[in-house]
Amino acid sequence: MEDLMSVVDWSRAQFALTAMYHWLFVPLTLGLSMIVAVMETIYFRTRSERWLAITKFWMTLFGINFAVGVATGIILEFEFGSNWSNYSWFVGDIFGAPLAIEGLLAFFMESTFIAVMFFGWKKVSRGFHLASTWLTAIGASISALWILVANGWMQYPVGMEFDPAQMRNVMDDFWAVAFSPVAIHKFFHAVFSGWALAGVFVIGVSCWFILKKRNVAMAMSSIKVAGVMGMFGMLMTLWTGDGSALDVARVQPMKLAAMEGLYKGKCGQEIVGFGILNPDKTPQNDEDPYLFDISIPKGLSFLATHDFNAFVPGINDLIDGIELTPEGDTIHTDSYARRIEIGREAHEALRRFDAASAAGDTAAMAAATADLRASYRYFGYGYLTSPYDAVPPVGITFYSFHIMVILGGYLLLFFVAVLWAVFRKQSWLNNRWAAWIGMLTVPIVYVCSQAGWVTAEVGRQPWIIQDLMPVQAAISDIPASTVVLTFWLFALMFTAFLAAEVCIMLRQISKGSNAKYE
Repeated sequence: MEDLMSVVDWSRAQFALTAMYHWLFVPLTLGLSMIVAVMETIYFRTRSERWLAITKFWMTLFGINFAVGVATGIILEFEFGSNWSNYSWFVGDIFGAPLAIEGLLAFFMESTFIAVMFFGWKKVSRGFHLASTWLTAIGASISALWILVANGWMQYPVGMEFDPAQMRNVMDDFWAVAFSPVAIHKFFHAVFSGWALAGVFVIGVSCWFILKKRNVAMAMSSIKVAGVMGMFGMLMTLWTGDGSALDVARVQPMKLAAMEGLYKGKCGQEIVGFGILNPDKTPQNDEDPYLFDISIPKGLSFLATHDFNAFVPGINDLIDGIELTPEGDTIHTDSYARRIEIGREAHEALRRFDAASAAGDTAAMAAATADLRASYRYFGYGYLTSPYDAVPPVGITFYSFHIMVILGGYLLLFFVAVLWAVFRKQSWLNNRWAAWIGMLTVPIVYVCSQAGWVTAEVGRQPWIIQDLMPVQAAISDIPASTVVLTFWLFALMFTAFLAAEVCIMLRQISKGSNAKYE
């Protein structure tokens, strides 16, 4: 058992490492491809050689980032087979479909037109080249769509049924999987946040040009495009984030409770704007959950339901299966202890089906199948030993969520200030302090992006598939030492990738600052 948990912990760490490195490159790819497409459209309409040079400069940075992102993404998908083979068997028919579509449709689309985008200058017409640039950008977004459909299904499994004869889940409604509201909100939230991140990246690099007094006109033109795209992306990120919050409250209430460090809910629940958690607080004690907090009255009720007076359950409420109506009436749902019982009943029904199948007893098989279907909704809870096993790491989830929200608020103000400066008072951007703020906002937006991903993934623990499969049931039968070795190999390799990308980026930026754009 100890070795099993070591394999689980190291496999989780390895996947988290790969995903977080991969997520350094994906948002910039999504956003910068669109910004480059807009810039080339301006060149196409104006026939200005200056805009052609600007487009080529940012296109080069996009290409560097795209290449490294592909490398980390391929490794991420392979890990499902190497480290999470039980998961891949259990839901491969469902999870594999969107990934296959991503590879066959989006990835081939990107790889085809990106070749024209980089090597087609003067070899194809201006219109065809522009179309290739837009198709590369659209292909990157389509790629993100199918990957996030797969991820969204893990958070909210729909469109499938369990086949006891195969001991696995099979898809019975492709469109329910593809158009799951959780997946759609996650897709738009990820794509538009990528626009905001790329907007900050372009502004930050342009501010360096301004600080060095090199190609200032080029930098100002780039900031105008990036500021508009980034501001639109930021506003849409806030809007889609609201939709995602409604989804979380509906299908992952324990994640929402962990995001707020909420143990005991109520009607008209306040939201914590800023707080410090009490490290000694657990679901089993009565200590105050916060050492310090500043809260907004009724904010969480509105965020979760768009109703200021709605009940939002806390961690203990969910464990006990208690909800309240706005009138204060108590509603009892399935407690987590009861869910564990139901999950074990599902496991026992599956064992009975297997035994009946081996004996050729069709009547017993039918009875076991009926019992399994009645209890399958909590199949994953049968692997848990305690209701408290279903509580995610509250500290990481709480702080990552609040870091994301606070930095997101800063980024909104940043884009407002940039747009005001670049369109109304450009002298602001010529100040050293303004240029430094623009450059320092680049690491800030990356922290915000990573915090959002951590919130989404850590907040759903221990589930690899919500309510159906915890992480300890999903791993491969491999030695812990193998996972430890590959973890450190990947850590060194990804760090080398990142260092190489940063060095190449800095070299290209330095070359671009000395080029002529007039």
